[in-house]
Amino acid sequence: MKGFVFCIVIAFSFLNFSCITNKDVVYLQDKGTVVNDSILVQELNKPYRVQVNDILRINVKALDEELVSIFNPVESGNNAGVGGQGQSSLYFNGFTVDLHGNIKFPILGEINVLGYTIKEIEEKVKTELLAKYFKPEAEVFVTVKLAGLRYTVTGEVNGTGVLTLYQDRVNIIEALANAGDIRQTGDRKDVLIIRQYPDGQKIHHIDLTDIAAMQSPYYYIQPNDMILVKPLKRKALGAGQTAIQNITTIASIFSVIVSTYFLTQNL
Repeated sequence: MKGFVFCIVIAFSFLNFSCITNKDVVYLQDKGTVVNDSILVQELNKPYRVQVNDILRINVKALDEELVSIFNPVESGNNAGVGGQGQSSLYFNGFTVDLHGNIKFPILGEINVLGYTIKEIEEKVKTELLAKYFKPEAEVFVTVKLAGLRYTVTGEVNGTGVLTLYQDRVNIIEALANAGDIRQTGDRKDVLIIRQYPDGQKIHHIDLTDIAAMQSPYYYIQPNDMILVKPLKRKALGAGQTAIQNITTIASIFSVIVSTYFLTQNL
């Protein structure tokens, strides 16, 4: 009889342990980790610095459009996409940063852009054009953009894969929403961000259930980031996601225990 009672206690303990609660799935909860009521995220959003394998879209404008035609590739209708340039078109017609941090630009040749911000590259290209090709009165205007913010999402999300967003700034919650969001069985308290640096890759951790995540330097993702969502330990144990699922499991276990108990008593 003691063994029977012990099994029931264990079963209900398992029920309490295995349920996924709101604290596990709600984003940006106030856990008392932020002193002020308002959070300034902008201060931590540092300008992105270009890395190897980034693809840049560079557009040159001047009073005489014929003079700048050589710098602006013509897009075919089949490849046209967002802003007139599809992702595949940008791959072939954009300016890819090579292993030495250079891009090959018409007339100017190789320009080193590794570690530069977008604004710095605009100024650098404009300065080179005025020095070697245009006169000051040509009123040259240069715009540089990344060819989409490309990142990878894998693990406990509803849509894994390599994704691209055509935005200048994307926070990690937006990035995950674009991937179908984290499943109920995903660990929001320890999301991994694998980020590229000049000296290699580094793994960073962020707790998306804590509002303090908005103050993290990893709240805004960068091109080529890899976001990895681990499963909760409850999933590894095979537990249900809700109390109803767990009650069903416990009821099945309880039925087996009761049947076994009475069978042994009748022997």
